[in-house]
Amino acid sequence: MRVFSLLARAGLIAFVPLSTVTIAQDAPTAANDAPLPPDQAAIKAHVMFLASDAMKGREAGSGEYDIAAQYVAARFYAAGLRPGGDDGGYLQAVPLVSYRTTGKSRVVRAVGDKRETLVAGTDYAALPDPARAAVSLEAPVVFAGYGVAGGSNGRNDFAGLDLKGKIVAVLPGAPRMLNAEERAYLGDIDVKAAAAAARGAVGVIQLKMPGGAARQTFDSTAKPRMVYAEADGAGHQSSPIPIVATFSEAGAAKLFAGARMNWAALAREATKKIPHYAPQSLPGTLAIETASAFDKAQSSNVVGVLPGTDPVLGKEVVVLSAHLDHIGVTAPDANGDTINNGALDDAIGIASLIEEAKRFRERAPRRTIMFVAFTAEEKGLIGSAWFTTHPAGARGDIVANVNLDMSILTYRFEDLVAFGGDRSTLGPVIARAAAAIGVTVSPDPMPDDAIFVRSDHFNFVRRGIPAAFLWPGPKGPGKDATATFMSRHYHKPSDDLALPIMWDQAVRFVDANYRIAREIADADARPVWNRGDYFGTLFKGPMAS
Repeated sequence: MRVFSLLARAGLIAFVPLSTVTIAQDAPTAANDAPLPPDQAAIKAHVMFLASDAMKGREAGSGEYDIAAQYVAARFYAAGLRPGGDDGGYLQAVPLVSYRTTGKSRVVRAVGDKRETLVAGTDYAALPDPARAAVSLEAPVVFAGYGVAGGSNGRNDFAGLDLKGKIVAVLPGAPRMLNAEERAYLGDIDVKAAAAAARGAVGVIQLKMPGGAARQTFDSTAKPRMVYAEADGAGHQSSPIPIVATFSEAGAAKLFAGARMNWAALAREATKKIPHYAPQSLPGTLAIETASAFDKAQSSNVVGVLPGTDPVLGKEVVVLSAHLDHIGVTAPDANGDTINNGALDDAIGIASLIEEAKRFRERAPRRTIMFVAFTAEEKGLIGSAWFTTHPAGARGDIVANVNLDMSILTYRFEDLVAFGGDRSTLGPVIARAAAAIGVTVSPDPMPDDAIFVRSDHFNFVRRGIPAAFLWPGPKGPGKDATATFMSRHYHKPSDDLALPIMWDQAVRFVDANYRIAREIADADARPVWNRGDYFGTLFKGPMAS
């Protein structure tokens, strides 16, 4: 995969003879080779490079991604941005750790004198640990329903349970009666594990929901995962206690044998519109041993800075972002294509970011603006997690983030969607920018997908920073265009330059984003959360009075 291995990790691109490079995918057809106005051509040119076959899908940790990062750094320089990365350069190094199970695991259930060894791959799938080569637990097990503690309705699945020294078994996801965005956040297994750890638990296991409601299939849980590396080289652990295994329905039935509510009854409850699960201690103890292996990698965010002119407000920072990575090379599709070019996900977001930066040349902003291309978004929002916890350069006080990810620009958009915009004073700013280009702002058309918590901007939210994520909206042809992309092209090789991308709409989208950024950067007051907003309150952000 790494055909550009001559790229030094120090950030220098070595000479690669043209005879060794194949860019057949970029040969334009007659249909898409018509001349474009300069502003449209500029955006298309960035996408042509970043989504070319030569970039091999820009997978984080690959040499091809590193070349893409150098390209963005060069474009940031040409746009007049100052370096905002490490050591006076544009790149912020992000150390990565890939971790996986070794196949060595053991789970034994003991009730009195009876011991039962569960079958790996049938009863359970061991989960890798990002920070420990080996995990060994032996403790009683407590079933805690969904394991949700929080939300605007005050739900607490741990109420009345003694978790001290226990392994907690939870169902995936969260109850549907919760707000969709809260449900997605609270349903995250790391969030559940943190809540359980705060109550004294020593480990977590997840039970596969009857009926297959879990997002992953049982067999896929052992796939390699990636995190950023801590200073000691270990992988960053989002959970303070180990999340050791996923139990299949067969394994869960064994775990619940002799319990007050057996698994069959629990499975019947799962078919209800609003299921209720009674928390309970399960019979006996569970001994679990797992082993993990690790591989180190390196990638980088790209950071360009436009200093603010105001002596006071210039110390505050507005971050404009998009992710540069995609999913690399996979198995052949129906056409034999293996390269996931990522034209709309998210090369066009990076192209928009570059062109937006160029628009600030005429007049510098009052606040400082950072333009950031994140790595490893596809691996779990890793580059943005690193950026928000490991300052590079003169960071200052970040007051807002506006993120671009997978803008579907295959139609003339009549509205915008601002995921999270309704949670803070960014909402009115976005509405004014939309009106200025002749469109409206529509509500989230896919609330059950909880997109607000699924892209890089959410790592800013975790730091209490108001943030929004922008998409062209569903009005007119938008709904069908989005559905077509998601069903036929999302995370597939066909997300390439053959799509009917409307470059004039890309220019309109850049215009809207520029207007948003300009108002945030020049306003007298910094953005704040709407009074009482759940995430603003949870993460202690600045709140409207």
